[in-house]
Amino acid sequence: MRDAFIAATLLLVSPSLSANDAVTEDPTRIDPDYPPGVAELFIDSHGDRMNGHIYLADGAGPHPTVVLLHGFPGNEKNLDLAQAIRRSGWNVLFFHYRGAWGSDGTFSFSNAIEDVASVLSFLRKLENETLRIDTDHIALIGHSMGGFMALKGGANDDAINCIAGLAAANFGERAAIANASPEALDGFKQYSDQLRMLNGFSGDGAIAELAKAGDRFDLRLLGPSLAGKNVFLIGGERDQAVDISVYESLIDAYGTVPDIDLAQLRLDADHSFSWHRIRLASELTGWLNQSCR
Repeated sequence: MRDAFIAATLLLVSPSLSANDAVTEDPTRIDPDYPPGVAELFIDSHGDRMNGHIYLADGAGPHPTVVLLHGFPGNEKNLDLAQAIRRSGWNVLFFHYRGAWGSDGTFSFSNAIEDVASVLSFLRKLENETLRIDTDHIALIGHSMGGFMALKGGANDDAINCIAGLAAANFGERAAIANASPEALDGFKQYSDQLRMLNGFSGDGAIAELAKAGDRFDLRLLGPSLAGKNVFLIGGERDQAVDISVYESLIDAYGTVPDIDLAQLRLDADHSFSWHRIRLASELTGWLNQSCR
């Protein structure tokens, strides 16, 4: 296990960007034949079409690629991080889970876990060669619920070697509450019932799903499945949505698995790391280019 590094001192960028700080500066030159760009995507997941797009890195590639996973319900999309990561030489794919923000289908936590696998399958298809993807170097980065999805997705896919969880939510803890004292989740239920951007989703349905999932949603139990992988956990001490104790419990759980290359960073921050955006981008790009290429 190792502490997170100050990315500014370790940032390794592609040759075409080497004269620039990828986090704070635009490139001074681009490849005229393969410039940076954005491609709109429609990705199938179990017969439903999900909306997404990919930020394409400069150059012919193929480029390592990040799948950036948003939280619940997805108001914070972290696309500033996507742009910084792209400038550092990575493609970044962003999408909305089934039933979220106009994607077809019904939203649920279980469906979203499947959706991550569908996106990884999509990226590995030969017909996506025009996206300039190095399919041997795909990383998952998620915020809040997206952190849960990143860790679950990485644990379920042997070929994924790099996973980052930013204020990662552990739905296993809420599953235990749903089974023992569901009335304690009344606030979560009321909030869930307001989320019109999540199709087919309700507070009662969410609590029932959590209760049924039980330990299957407990991130602390994923350690053996994350062995041999690089994992970066970032927590906020002022986080009022995912308490810092969740971050601490994951550090404790994964720190006992000797084969996990665990990086950790604890910031004086709220749930969205609102006053640490440059630091966050620096740490993530540094970690990606140091540990995941």
